[in-house]
Amino acid sequence: MSRHKSKAIPGRNLRLADQIQKDLAGLIQREIDVARAGLITLSGVELSPDYAHAKVYFTVLGAEPDAAAGLLNEKAGWLHSQLYRLLHIHTVPTLRFVHDEQIARGIEMSRLIDRANQPGSYRDDPDEPEKQS
Repeated sequence: MSRHKSKAIPGRNLRLADQIQKDLAGLIQREIDVARAGLITLSGVELSPDYAHAKVYFTVLGAEPDAAAGLLNEKAGWLHSQLYRLLHIHTVPTLRFVHDEQIARGIEMSRLIDRANQPGSYRDDPDEPEKQS
C-alpha cells in the first residue's frame, strides 16, 4: 500500500506508486542477494507530485536496516533503469530507499502494552528489581 501525505493527490499518483512498489518488489526478490541484504519487504512508495522522486519504504529481516538501505541505495540506479523498461512512462522517478520504522514501533508498543497488562506490572521502572519487605 502506498503512503501519501495529501488527500488531494490524483488517482494516477496512487496507481503509479502502487505499480512501482509491485515492480520493485519483484526486481528486489529476483536480483538482490538475500544472504547479503536480508529478506526485504517494501511497505510503501511515496511519489513527489511531479513523479521525479520516489521514497521507497522497506522493512528487513535477517540483516541490519542500515546495511540493507545502503545496498538498496547503491543499486537504486540499476533498479531505476529496470523500472524504466517495465513501466513505459515518460518520467521514472529517482529512487531513495528508507527503512520503515513504523512496524518496529508497532511491535514495541504491542510488547509494552502486553507487559503493562501482566499481573504485578505496577512498578514504574520494569528494569528495577522489586523491593522486598
